[in-house]
Amino acid sequence: MNRFEQHGIVVLLPTYNNGGSLRAVLESVCVLTNHVLVVNDGSTDHTAEILLDFPDIRVISYQPNKGKGIALRTGFKAARELGYAYAITLDSDGQHDARDLEKLIDKLEVTGSALIMGARNMNQENVPGKSNFGNRFSNFWYWVNTGISLPDTQTGYRLYPLDPCADLVYFTSRFEFEVEVLVRAAWAGVPVVSTPVSVYYPPANERISHFRPVPDFFADQCVEYISCSDPFPVHSTARFYSGTGAKGNLYRPEK
Repeated sequence: MNRFEQHGIVVLLPTYNNGGSLRAVLESVCVLTNHVLVVNDGSTDHTAEILLDFPDIRVISYQPNKGKGIALRTGFKAARELGYAYAITLDSDGQHDARDLEKLIDKLEVTGSALIMGARNMNQENVPGKSNFGNRFSNFWYWVNTGISLPDTQTGYRLYPLDPCADLVYFTSRFEFEVEVLVRAAWAGVPVVSTPVSVYYPPANERISHFRPVPDFFADQCVEYISCSDPFPVHSTARFYSGTGAKGNLYRPEK
């Protein structure tokens, strides 16, 4: 039994029109595990044809495109129904190194069940300035909302405990979901920690991204702002876990 099977881990890849990179990403992941679930979020390129070449993985496809948040939520539900305890998500655009899957599992074995963030080095070559700024801004607001300090709240490389993350109530559907799930998981008492991972940013003229810098950045910040006022409480106990796993009181009172 390998480590993925030992811990009940599936690799979850949401994808939308990443036909240029998807094959290489899947090949690198499948070297390590065949416990792979791809959510084809309404792709209109040759993604479907690529997926046919990987008969050992599970695929969920639908039309039209519904957004990364819906793709992840769909994947969480399906993974849990298949009996998995954890889902490791990585992007299908080739930025993430599949070998870092082992780093997330290493962290899981040290900390126990937690939402584990793969923290990127945002100061390396080719990282867009707007991405670096947006990440630091998001990190600050995440700390305001939860009392938890993280180096990278916008990474897509994460290990999610499917219980309780799949049961929380969410109201976002696109990229901003990845901020919302962090806040709501922390409020629900899920430990949130991080571990360093590598990242590849191609030169600007080769970069393909579906992230819309202005609307998606402001959507993320709206999620953070709304979270501050907590109009959609999802847990009766307002507590947080520090980065070391120590429990402490959040400034929101218990209800």
